[in-house]
Amino acid sequence: MVATKTTTLNLRIDPHLKEALRVAAIQDHRSIANMVEVMIRDHCAKNGISIPNQHELSLQNKNSGVV
Repeated sequence: MVATKTTTLNLRIDPHLKEALRVAAIQDHRSIANMVEVMIRDHCAKNGISIPNQHELSLQNKNSGVV
């Protein structure tokens, strides 16, 4: 299994939105970070925005000489 590289996302949101996100994460048995990721993936899927998977990125990097 290939380890997935991650990056940090810092943002400011209304405290009420953060609380709603926390509740949604708890209901789905997820962390807040994972809930945000799921919501982004759902939004992209609904709007035709492609997200390359880790295997595709590895192949692109290998073919371009990026390590």
